[in-house]
Amino acid sequence: MSKIVLHLYIAGQTPRAERAIHTLRHMIDHDLAEYECELTIIDVLADPQQAENQKILATPTLIKSSPPPYRRVIGDLSSVADLLNVLNLPPRA
Repeated sequence: MSKIVLHLYIAGQTPRAERAIHTLRHMIDHDLAEYECELTIIDVLADPQQAENQKILATPTLIKSSPPPYRRVIGDLSSVADLLNVLNLPPRA
């Protein structure tokens, strides 16, 4: 599998943003530990142009740009199992 590239868009350091960051880091460290992963966190309050470029209308929004297929998840990012399924990513063997 090619490198997994994820972009998380948040709006400040809110409890929802912190929960999304924690969930994603846990997923990368535990469930995707065998794969090369890149997680970029973009605060749309600090960088609104990036949000506009990606047409981010709500936060948190997670975008998987690689490997294909492209996926976008908006809202609740609290379940690792659901994220793996929606993002079409394999859990650790």
